[in-house]
Amino acid sequence: MKQPVLIVPGYLGSGPAHWQSWLERQLPEARRVAGIDWQRPELGRWAGLVGEAIDRADAPVWLVAHSFGCLAGIIAASIRPERVAGALLVAPADPERFADEGFRRRDEGSVARWFHDIRLPCPSLLLASTNDPWMNFASAAYWAERWGSRLHCLGAAGHVNVDSGFGPWPDGLAMLRAMQAAQGSFLVGELGSPI
Repeated sequence: MKQPVLIVPGYLGSGPAHWQSWLERQLPEARRVAGIDWQRPELGRWAGLVGEAIDRADAPVWLVAHSFGCLAGIIAASIRPERVAGALLVAPADPERFADEGFRRRDEGSVARWFHDIRLPCPSLLLASTNDPWMNFASAAYWAERWGSRLHCLGAAGHVNVDSGFGPWPDGLAMLRAMQAAQGSFLVGELGSPI
């Protein structure tokens, strides 16, 4: 039996042309996290719903998260280490851009404080872009190191969404499959070449 895959979209969700929706159609074992208000990026609520979806799965899950969904997935995975087999974190949003109740205003603290002490308890691969408007590459490298994720640069891939040309994404599926196949030997650290 294949391990379940939990799709965790980001702010505004992932429409039918998005690579996450394509991936969900390719994988019978994939389910999208339900119940999230995609219009309201509230980290605590999102992480709680991702956690509930993880707990309902019949085996440890593989998280496939995008943007703000990466942040929710990281929080949920850190609370239930035995329930998450691995995580593919694609173009995470910078936690500095968000407050507890949504987008950060100048006078608010950020949710970055939630993440400084988190090291993911599972193999994880963070895919980042050199021109992502939601997180610059230097910040992605910093967070990958903090979280214990391998870092892979996708080049100038924007936010790795439909607007930047990512609909059907066989390379993303191949990376997930390679991670699953390497389970147990997937080491933490920077990934210098594509899987």
